[in-house]
Amino acid sequence: MPDNEIKAEEHWAEKGDVRLFVFRKYLAQPLVEARPVLFLVHGSSLSARTGFDLDVPGKPGYSMMEWFARKGFDVWTMDHENYGRSSRTASNSDIASGADDLAAAIPIVLNETSASCVHMFGSSSGALRAGLFANRYPEHVASLSLDAFVWTGEGSLTLKKRRENLDIFRRESVRKVDRAFFHSIFNRDKVGLVEEGVADAFADAELRFGTTMPTGTYLDMCTKLPVVDPGKVICPLLLLRGEHDGIATEQDVTEFFLQLGTSDKQLVILPGQAHVGTLGVNRMRLFSVLLEFLGRPARVGGAT
Repeated sequence: MPDNEIKAEEHWAEKGDVRLFVFRKYLAQPLVEARPVLFLVHGSSLSARTGFDLDVPGKPGYSMMEWFARKGFDVWTMDHENYGRSSRTASNSDIASGADDLAAAIPIVLNETSASCVHMFGSSSGALRAGLFANRYPEHVASLSLDAFVWTGEGSLTLKKRRENLDIFRRESVRKVDRAFFHSIFNRDKVGLVEEGVADAFADAELRFGTTMPTGTYLDMCTKLPVVDPGKVICPLLLLRGEHDGIATEQDVTEFFLQLGTSDKQLVILPGQAHVGTLGVNRMRLFSVLLEFLGRPARVGGAT
C-alpha cells in the first residue's frame, strides 16, 4: 500500500450485551513519531461514517476522517447503541448511554494506539456525549472540541420546535425518519449552506440502516439540559458555533464558555455555517480552526 493511502480498520466494543461498531482511519506511511489520536462523536440523527466519512458522488472532500488522517492524525469514530452497525436494543440511547458507549470504546483506542488519552470532537448531541464523557473521565481527554453545542437550551429555536413532539419522545424509544427529514436537517436554519447532492448522499447512507432513530438525545435536549458541567471541564477546549445554528443562542454557549474550569479555551463563531458544519459549504474553515487548535504546542508549565 502506498504511503499516501489511507488505511481503514473495523473494531468492536462491548457494553454488556451491546456490540458497538468502532471505525479507524490513518495514513499507511510508516510512523516517525506517535500520531495524535482524534475521536469523533456523532449526533442524534446519523451514524458515525455518515457524519464523518461521507462519500458524496462527484464531490470529494466530505470525509472529515480522511482530511485529518492526511494531516497526520489517527482518526476514530463509533456508532452509538441503536445507530448504524451497532446493536439494536430497547434503549432510547440517551446522552448518558452515549457517554457509556464512549467508555466502552476508548480502551480499545488506547490499546491499539498506545496513547494515554485522545483529542475528542463532538457535534450536536455528540458534543453533549463528548462533554459528559470528559466530565466523567477527564484523564482520558487530551482536549475537547464541541461543535453545534447547546448548554441550557434557553432561547433555542430548534428545541422550541422539537418540544412539539415531546409526548412522542417520552412514549417511544424511536422516531420515524425519511429522505425529507434528512433534507430538513440541512435547510432548517438557512437554505444554501450545503452543496447539492450532500443531503441525498446523507439520506442514502442512513436509510440503508432503516427508517427510525432513537429518541433519547432529543428527549434529554428538551427536558434535561444542562447535562455537561463546564466547571468540570479541565482540558483545553474549543467551542465552535455556526453563525446560523438554531440549536443554541450565542448567549447560551458564551455563558458555558465563561464558566469552564479551564483557562485554555477558545470560542469561535463560523460565518456561513449552520447546524451540520462538518458537511456544510464552509466545512474547510471548521476543519482548519480545529486543526490549528489541535496542533498548538503544549503549554509550558501545565494547564489550568
